[in-house]
Amino acid sequence: MHPGDTRTALVVSGGGARAAYEVGVLKALREFMPRHGHSPFSIYCGISGGAINATSLALAADNFAAGVDRLVSFWSDLHAGDVYRADPVGVAASGGRWIWGLAAGWLFGHGPRALLDNAPLRQLLTRQFDFPRLEAAITHHSLRALSITCSGYASGQCVSFFQGRADLEPWHRPQRAGAHVTLGVDHVMASMAVPFLFPAEKLHREYFGDGAMRELAPLSPAIRLGADRILVIGTGRMADIDSERWRSRGRPSPAETAGQVLAGIYVDRITADIERMSQVNRLAARIPPEVREREGLPWRPVDLMVVQPTERLDTLAATLLDELPWAVRSLLRGMGVRNDAGGALLSYALFEAAYTRRLVDLGYRDAMAQRGELNVFLDLDRT
Repeated sequence: MHPGDTRTALVVSGGGARAAYEVGVLKALREFMPRHGHSPFSIYCGISGGAINATSLALAADNFAAGVDRLVSFWSDLHAGDVYRADPVGVAASGGRWIWGLAAGWLFGHGPRALLDNAPLRQLLTRQFDFPRLEAAITHHSLRALSITCSGYASGQCVSFFQGRADLEPWHRPQRAGAHVTLGVDHVMASMAVPFLFPAEKLHREYFGDGAMRELAPLSPAIRLGADRILVIGTGRMADIDSERWRSRGRPSPAETAGQVLAGIYVDRITADIERMSQVNRLAARIPPEVREREGLPWRPVDLMVVQPTERLDTLAATLLDELPWAVRSLLRGMGVRNDAGGALLSYALFEAAYTRRLVDLGYRDAMAQRGELNVFLDLDRT
């Protein structure tokens, strides 16, 4: 069977710089496989920072190792200035627009856009991604579909824009939809538009932002695109093993508030969807296939595996604040980010090699610790 005819999906939903952790897991998978083996995945679903990783792998569907190597190089050599204006003039301009928009934007009908100007990221991705190659991969059956999820600010609808085989149908659910389109850099930029940090992107008639904002069912696009096996790489610990409650040092700063909002977007929702999927799998396993078909029940078992960080990424980020250019540090410190506070917000904006390399290393170690389970789950010996 050709790799493109398999139904194994990769779901990556890392927020901002946290997506580097996913690359460490993928680096380990690359080492489990033959050097020039086909990808173990035919469906890629990217949300937020994961949209970069999903797109890059989909474009290299016929050479998984080369695709992973490109991602490792991308994230390991990254600096803040590659993603957003980090120079004093650029930071002052974007920060000034933010403050002006909050204070007086209502007079002119212009609210604040975002704290940071991510125009450099668009230029970088335009150089990195050759989107016409997607259609070639689909035609040659190396790829079933690539999905990039974004959240509409006007409609409140979560839209999974996907490019894939001609027989894949769009879908419409309450507050969720799938649209069969020709993907481009604009979709990746929209999905990566982290709230507060980066500006929304206009796609067709509506402005869209980070796909995780309204995505109540992050696994749904993979299932809609035909997956019967899903590997989820998370970027937040699903459960905190510390039993002792933390003691507050004072009122939360704007940075701490924003960090908790982002944690609720990226971590809590995928955790809840994984729990729902496990319950559906248990229920579907008890219903014979002929009964499901006769009664028209939509449930079907979907194999699921999750790899997630064994360390807190916000704690790691807080120790590396000084790696950012001083202008960005000053802006974030004004919001309350310090070496002992605000690490959650910082963990999404810390596009610096000192941080992203450590995330790659952590993801690699965590995947290596699950090597046996990943080999069996993905059937890598036969890939």
